[in-house]
Amino acid sequence: MPAHEGPGRPGRPGTPGHRAYDVVIVGGGHNGLVAAAYLARAGRSVLVLERLDHTGGAAVSTRPFAGVDARLSRYSYLVSLLPRKIVRDLGLRFRVQGRTISSYTPVERGGRPTGLLVGGGEERTREAFARLTGGEREHAAWQRFYGMTRRVARSVFPTLTEPLPTRGELRRRVDDEDAWRALFEEPLGVTIEERFADDLVRGVVLTDAVIGTFADAHDASLKQNRCFLYHVIGGGTGAWDVPVGGMGALTDALAAAARDAGAVLATGHEAVRIATDGRRAEVTWRTADGEGVAAARTVLVNASPQALAALTGDEPPAPAEGAQLKVNMLLERLPRLRDTSVDPREAFAGTFHIAEGYEQLARAHAQAAAGEPPTAPPSEIYCHSLTDQSILGPDLAGRGHQTLTLFGLHTPARLFARDHDAVRDALLEATLAQLDAHLAEPLADCLATDADGRPCIEARTPLDLERDLRLPGGHIFHRDLTWPYADGNTGRWGVGTPHANVLLCGAGAVRGGGVSGVPGHNAAMAVLESGAG
Repeated sequence: MPAHEGPGRPGRPGTPGHRAYDVVIVGGGHNGLVAAAYLARAGRSVLVLERLDHTGGAAVSTRPFAGVDARLSRYSYLVSLLPRKIVRDLGLRFRVQGRTISSYTPVERGGRPTGLLVGGGEERTREAFARLTGGEREHAAWQRFYGMTRRVARSVFPTLTEPLPTRGELRRRVDDEDAWRALFEEPLGVTIEERFADDLVRGVVLTDAVIGTFADAHDASLKQNRCFLYHVIGGGTGAWDVPVGGMGALTDALAAAARDAGAVLATGHEAVRIATDGRRAEVTWRTADGEGVAAARTVLVNASPQALAALTGDEPPAPAEGAQLKVNMLLERLPRLRDTSVDPREAFAGTFHIAEGYEQLARAHAQAAAGEPPTAPPSEIYCHSLTDQSILGPDLAGRGHQTLTLFGLHTPARLFARDHDAVRDALLEATLAQLDAHLAEPLADCLATDADGRPCIEARTPLDLERDLRLPGGHIFHRDLTWPYADGNTGRWGVGTPHANVLLCGAGAVRGGGVSGVPGHNAAMAVLESGAG
């Protein structure tokens, strides 16, 4: 391997500038930008190589509908796991807005439309439980259960930006054997069935365990437990907030922080190979005009473990598989509900659960596991613009337009392999039919149209995400989520690889997944702590 040429000085913004850097980061998604900002602020020379013509990865805002001034969070859309520490450390001009309603779940019982509204005050939530279930038991169980998860969140969330604890150390920090058993040791289905009796309440609890994760409530691998854990510990409270300005506002702020600190962000540069002897590395990159090589002391890979293996020539990990249908919509107005006791502006402000009763989720999973699209696809919807109108142009906002984001569950990549477009369209139709069953008017009547007269609706499958974003199997977490404690040879910060000077800083790292910046922070800490780079 050629000798390292020394860090030198950064070149002009947007170009590699010179051949040798302290750190080269492969991938300009939000985690790569977090790492770049930390390292550049610490005085390291940093080059970020991004394949696409823009940074941000899956955490971007776009205008997907022709001639329509609506800037939607196209892939990821809510924030829970981003530590305030990162925002403060990097001086990010970024904020979130809380939602007053947590969730609304419609259902028909006794031949009449009703539902469960969680939020708007504790007394209102208690009344909603009593109206749905006929008593106080389920609400009391809900309070006990989520009181437990909040205590776990306060103990676990701060550890995400600390060196990895051992399993025993994390267990001692949790300091609640019942909580540890319920969340870390037994399938979540056992806990849900022990604590709740109502099918709809059980389903609402389970949804956080299967969004983005294809698993049954009783999966012996406990991957549903790990997914649930990351969904309830965010910020130490479990609250999911709306990014003001859309998700692109976060990555714009991160890119600005990295550039201001001196990092070079080279878009349109695809890394194709990493060669390393453990002390020095070379990253070969390709553009439309040819190839080049950047030397580095350390390489951070903000891509999946599969992509890392392809770059280094190592044995790839087991294949990953995503399991979601992502739908973006723009409406001229929110649809009226069959349940007239709830204002649509409240129902859609939180998470609107569709076909997510406990038994419905089990049936949908069983059908998809057998290779058939669910006949009643479960999904979740929320309206960003009810909390943050800044994503809409003044004319759209003035006329009362609203966005809807739908995230379908239990639609694994395997379902789309036979006939992608036909399966996508059929699943979209079936999913919207489940929503229409709870509306007093068809959703199609409320959709806005673009400049070409087409309805403002787009759907993305796991295979679309694999093609567009290089997510393996369309898995939004790059792989099944890990426990937030040391388990294997991933180093003190959970970012290690078989190569001493190549670190993983993407969602596939330990404590990765979601829009958190945690793997980027931890990879940067590993570099700075070691004195490498």
